[in-house]
Amino acid sequence: MRRYACTRGEEVITTTGSSAFVAALFSFHPLPRTAGKPSTAVPLDQIQGGTGRPRHEQYVKRLNQLMSSPTDLREFLRARRSRLAPEDIGLSTDGGIRRVAGLRREEVAQAAAISVDYYTRMEQGRVSAVSAEILDSLARALRLDDEETRHLHRIAGTTPHSGHRQSADRHQKQTVRPTLRNMLDSLIGHPALVMGRAMSVLAWNRAAAALLGDFGDLRPADRNIAKMAFLDRNSRDLYANWKEHARENAACLRMEAARYPEDPLLTSVIGELAVKSPEFRSLWADHRVRDKTSGAKAFHHPIVGDLRLSHETLRVVDDPRQTLVVYSAASGSSSADALRLLLDWTSDSPHDAVSS
Repeated sequence: MRRYACTRGEEVITTTGSSAFVAALFSFHPLPRTAGKPSTAVPLDQIQGGTGRPRHEQYVKRLNQLMSSPTDLREFLRARRSRLAPEDIGLSTDGGIRRVAGLRREEVAQAAAISVDYYTRMEQGRVSAVSAEILDSLARALRLDDEETRHLHRIAGTTPHSGHRQSADRHQKQTVRPTLRNMLDSLIGHPALVMGRAMSVLAWNRAAAALLGDFGDLRPADRNIAKMAFLDRNSRDLYANWKEHARENAACLRMEAARYPEDPLLTSVIGELAVKSPEFRSLWADHRVRDKTSGAKAFHHPIVGDLRLSHETLRVVDDPRQTLVVYSAASGSSSADALRLLLDWTSDSPHDAVSS
């Protein structure tokens, strides 16, 4: 590993890693620039006198900034207003050429009933604290849904992190709760898995292995829904709408990063995906947020072909970072027949497993 000095104006931050990792780390979510002095990264051994020890805390801090930083508020606001047209919020236009995509700042301010100067300073990061009332007004003006509104409050610092035990348990290894284990064992005909921090797979049943792939064949660190989505080429064939599946995963990680910005496992997963997947980098920069709840997914399985399954997420009240995800097919449907055929085909596989 080479040592690198990453500069921001007159500031120098040193770290170690491959050139690809450093490039992704410091360009994927750019540091604020000093006028005329962009951020750069060069090998430390090419700098005269550059023999100082790398500062690990700066490296960790930069990864945490990648997940959630003060710039997130202004970037989120810009991204959201760029998706709306004046007509979406009941404003009329003169029909002329618009120089910006989406809403102008003054249009957002008008819809939110705040001054243009105040909103401009918010987007420029020059407001140290924003009231919950103003954030709610902005959420209505930008047509944010409930999840996006909660995310807006979190990155603005007006809502405490939901994981009140974060500081105590973020370094501990997760183990499957006995109640979830019992429920998982009882779901013989339904693909089901227990998902933990950073979308890691803690446990699964035989049906889930048959549908999604045998997690037991993977290293424990690679038993992760998001990693499989972006780094396993087979997932692009398995999910009929892979782009939407990838978008959901990036949005779920973005939501979790706002709640648990100092989680080292989450830092590691996001950092690895940022380096290895250009698709993830693009989706992460889109600032979409989404919680893992319920929905439906279409699969194109290599053994049984096409099937469409609904999924539900059951979250433990006193341990919200451990969830049971269950897939099911509509009774009497072709998908139900395909799922039964898949389970019969893989009947000699182990019933379930737990990550080590």
